[in-house]
Amino acid sequence: MTQFAVLIYTDDSAHALDATDEDLAEPNGHGDELAASGAMTAAWAFTPRQLAKSVRSTGITDGPFVDANQVVAGVYILEADDEQAALTIASTNPAIRGAGGVEVRLVHSGGFVE
Repeated sequence: MTQFAVLIYTDDSAHALDATDEDLAEPNGHGDELAASGAMTAAWAFTPRQLAKSVRSTGITDGPFVDANQVVAGVYILEADDEQAALTIASTNPAIRGAGGVEVRLVHSGGFVE
């Protein structure tokens, strides 16, 4: 099966260090459903942007790399028969409500490094 990366764009990540189970119920529930279906093979939730550090040739600074209204809040990998199937699965992500969205990209190569 082909792998697709789903990048989640939102105003900020819900996964703050002090986030409660209630705060995370919807995004984690969505992830649990995708994992149970067998479509999602890996997922990572990022912490909010204020915890980001940027590394450039001039040094390390606080904050995200770009100043944007939305940030990549997380990423997960889907296995799907084709792009249309991946788009159908990705369209269930709660981030697509309101101003957020997801980006679906075909995975060229890579995987877990041991």
